[in-house]
Amino acid sequence: MYNLAALCDALHAAGFTVHIETSGAYPIVGDIDWVTLSPKKFKAPVQAALDKADELKVVIYHKSDFAWAEEHAAKVPGSCKLYLQPEWSKKDNITQLVIDYILAHPQWELSLQTHKYINIP
Repeated sequence: MYNLAALCDALHAAGFTVHIETSGAYPIVGDIDWVTLSPKKFKAPVQAALDKADELKVVIYHKSDFAWAEEHAAKVPGSCKLYLQPEWSKKDNITQLVIDYILAHPQWELSLQTHKYINIP
């Protein structure tokens, strides 16, 4: 949504690496070192953002979300790390389904909202 080139250049000049997490709904502009793409159903990611993904994190709310995750996994580079994350409000019902899916599809790894488990807002 924003041109991050100047910010990225300044951060790099100061010795930092730049990692962003984005829905990918808009092109990513700037020299980003690592892109976590977490697409949202209400605004699909653009292909240019999918092409830059170093990791894909898909939140699983319902069983149908596994197919949605696979659709997006097919659009990112082959080197992209793939993560499934149980949606927090459904964690009691969906976490085991996510684990079972990962066991059957080992290209995926588990991601958890650790900050919520340890009560950090």
